Amino acid sequence: MLPNLLVPLSEYFTPFNLVRYLTFRTGAAVLTALVICFVLGQPIIDWLRRMQREGQPIRTDGPESHLITKKGTPTMGGVLILLALSVSTLLWADLRNGYVWAVLMVTLGFGLVGFIDDYLKVSKRNHRGLPGKTKLFVQACFSFAAVAWIVWLTREPLSTQLAVPFFKSLLIDLGLFFFPFAMFVMIGASNAVNLTDGLDGLAIVPVMIAAACFAVFSYFTGHAVFSNYLLINHVPGTGELAVLCGALVGAALGFLWFNAPPASVFMGDTGSLSMGGALGAISVVTKHEFVLAIVGGLFVLETVSVIVQVASFKLTGKRVFMMAPLHHHFEKKGWKEPTIVIRFWIIAMILALAGLSTLKLR
Repeated sequence: MLPNLLVPLSEYFTPFNLVRYLTFRTGAAVLTALVICFVLGQPIIDWLRRMQREGQPIRTDGPESHLITKKGTPTMGGVLILLALSVSTLLWADLRNGYVWAVLMVTLGFGLVGFIDDYLKVSKRNHRGLPGKTKLFVQACFSFAAVAWIVWLTREPLSTQLAVPFFKSLLIDLGLFFFPFAMFVMIGASNAVNLTDGLDGLAIVPVMIAAACFAVFSYFTGHAVFSNYLLINHVPGTGELAVLCGALVGAALGFLWFNAPPASVFMGDTGSLSMGGALGAISVVTKHEFVLAIVGGLFVLETVSVIVQVASFKLTGKRVFMMAPLHHHFEKKGWKEPTIVIRFWIIAMILALAGLSTLKLR
């Protein structure tokens, strides 16, 4: 909004020229989202605590310590993340850019699904919430609409092509199959972040790291000179998503202030589903779907641990891990929660660096 309002006035007030620069607006989006979280964080947490009283229902089949350490902690803190992300993006992004609206639609749509899921858990005092099939169906509806929008916005033939990292010009035209593939990326990323969100601060920092990486990918992909130099596919208009990524980084950093161990609030499905969906949508727009699997490798690892656990138990009656997702396995082995969280953050950082290397290793 501000670029649309202030740039025409730059001839009367020169400092408004700064708003023309994507890097300035990205930094401003980070700070704006961060300030919103700091100002509104505690009031929102107090409101959630009053509304929920007993906090998030704790699984009785989970780690025993959670029944003591996490009892009474309010959930649905993703409301704070979505508020900071949305306001900051709407303030600093060029609202004429269709990609921004497409990603916001996925983010807020998935956030709505998570909000309903969290509300049912809290109101019914049951950790199951929204039925899985219903959740996936609604996510599929939002993601299908977003993919159709993205394909319409992207120039042909790149609109339905899949880029392969580490290769200079390898593109696979999926045609109509691009729709289910892109939907799978968005829904898969959303639920992978959701599975990772099981310990204080565990999911929010890897999301922040991934968002920072995709701010770089968005900027380079949308810049004709840099994309040509780096031999990546140039998608005009995607640079504006760097502002949204910056807003996500700021919102995540601000939320971490309250989610750091011991957490004052949990993000719930409201936060995890929406942030995962945002990362998936951005990767589809920028043609970095495979790179998301590298940068977000921690989320992939957590998801695979659940798949392996379920498959093994159904086929052999035996469990591979003491408990899935993977972070609970290490809890069962006696690792302290801060140790697991910080080591997983380190893994996320290493994977992010590996993902960023795909920009030059071709």
